[in-house]
Parts: sequence; C-alpha cells; structure tokens
Amino acid sequence: MVSWTGHIRRIGLTPSANQALLRKRGFPERDPHAKACLEMAGGSFIEGFGVAAQSSTAVEATGTLARIDGVRRGFAVEGAAMAMAIRDALPLGHRHHVADLLEAADEHIYMIHVGVGWSFARLPRPLRRAAARGLTDPTLTWLALDGYGFHQAFFHTDKYVKRQYIDPDPPLPTHHHPGYAPHAIDQGIGRALWFVAGADPHRALRLIEAFAPQRHEDLFAGIGLAATYAGGASADELEELAERAGRHRPALAQGSVFAAEARTRAHIAQPHTEAAVRAITGLGVTEAAAIATRSRPSGHTVDGQVSFEVWRRRIMLRWATDSKSPLPGTDRVKEGS
Repeated sequence: MVSWTGHIRRIGLTPSANQALLRKRGFPERDPHAKACLEMAGGSFIEGFGVAAQSSTAVEATGTLARIDGVRRGFAVEGAAMAMAIRDALPLGHRHHVADLLEAADEHIYMIHVGVGWSFARLPRPLRRAAARGLTDPTLTWLALDGYGFHQAFFHTDKYVKRQYIDPDPPLPTHHHPGYAPHAIDQGIGRALWFVAGADPHRALRLIEAFAPQRHEDLFAGIGLAATYAGGASADELEELAERAGRHRPALAQGSVFAAEARTRAHIAQPHTEAAVRAITGLGVTEAAAIATRSRPSGHTVDGQVSFEVWRRRIMLRWATDSKSPLPGTDRVKEGS
C-alpha cells in the first residue's frame, strides 16, 4: 500500500504525461510506428518517475518496475533514477536513494546513471552534488552528463539544437577532467536529436550537419544509441544512415554497441534491437554487447585520458576489427587515444 507521503511525492514531483508527446514538443510525427516508439519511451520514463517518487524504498520501486514489460522497462528505470536523485537532493528523508537503486537494479546500471543526469537540469546548482552522491563508478559517471544533455535538447530544443548552445559552466558529477563535459553532454544531445527528428534518419543527419564539425562525432554516437535503444526506423533506413555517416560511422556504431550492452545486461533486448544493431554495426546484439564488456576500463583515467572516452575509442577500434569495416576514419581510431 502506498503511503500518503508517497502520494504527495508522486503528485508534487512527477511531470505531466503530455510532456512526452511529440506534438507537445513540436517534433515531427512522421508515421504511426515512429510516433509510438518515441512517445512510448517518454511515457515510460514518466511512469517510472512516478513509481520511484511514491515508493518507500528502492527495493519496493524495483519490484514495481520489474513488472513493466521489457520494451518499456529501461526507460521507466531511467525515470525512476531521476526521481531518486531528486529525493537525495531534497532535505527530507535519507540521502542514499540512488545508491540503493543501483544495488537493487544493478542490471540497469547504465540507465540509472543517465536518469540521474536528468535531475541536474531540474535542481538548483547547490543541490546537484547531493543528487549525484550515489554515483561512484568513475567511468559510468559521465553518463549522467549524457542524461543532462538529452534533457536540455529535448526540453530546450531551440536553444540547444537550433542555436547549438554550449553550456559555459556545465554541471559536473565528477571533478576529474572537466574539459570532457561538453563531449559527454553532446552525446546526450545526439540521443535527443533522434527524438527531435521524429526517428527520421534523413532529418537527423540534417540536424547534425548544422552543428560545428568538431561536435559531429559525439552527436553521431548519441544518434546510434537512441536509434538502437528506442527504435522507430526500419533496418533499411538505418543501413542508409550508417552509410551516410561516412567517417563518423565508428562513432555511430559505438552508440549502437552501448545500446546493445544496456539492453542485453538488463535482459530486455527486443527484435528491433537486433535489427538495429545489425543494420548499424553488421554484428548481432550478443557480439556487440561483448565488445562493450570486453573494452570497459576502470579508474578515472587511462594514461591520463578520461576512462569513458578510452572506452568509446576501444569500442570503435574493436568494432572496426570485428566487422572488418573498410570505412574511412576507422584507421584513425586508436585504442586508448
């Protein structure tokens, strides 16, 4: 039974469901399938947020989230992580909701980190450190900034997408290598571009082309992740997207590999996951996920470089090797560079 305080938290904290509608955001509704995929993602996020807002404990929330069907569950956990992070930041109750959620739902570790990043956009700067307190993995912590970037591009599209705004003082869940923050944020903006484009690869490519060239690689990685995890496009369309990515195909593939690993680890891979991974990377979901797990470093840095970026570079290199990709740009991907 939900307590009265849980009811109050859910009512007071949970965003309105219409915030996830493409029409509300001004994003194109290119066809019923794409619309359903993208709005399902947003609606599931809000559902998960509400579950975590009203639950007494992370274990209770995890039990409820586990009953959500697999195609929606990852997004729901992401929303739950945002709610738990906000609860950690507020001066009420204990401050280990995120840590408890990570322990109870470890298979969703990636989505939890991304969800915490959403809270940064909704909390005053002095409270963000408390929201991020539960994130202790030095490599995955950067995913919180990915989540922040997605939020900003999704809700402030004119500023972050049309005007390509760059945060001069971005929120940091870690003090290590603050110069990497814009790259992590751009990966989240890239994910949001998939939604802004209505899951239309041609529109997504045009959106990326409007950004400065030095931002394209991170944006393509985000597109690859969202196109694989959320879906909305056909295999033929994704194959064309991969071809048109040109020298940034390794980054597109890296994003797809991340999505494959996130869904595989959580045991929620879907038929569209397999189709998207194969279209973008030429590999199966299991093969792609294995690249991610074998490549992941530990620690904040590797030879002075941000471990998260080293991870991405290793994935690009190993994908190029495993897929025998002859595409331009793969010869410039150096492990650990």
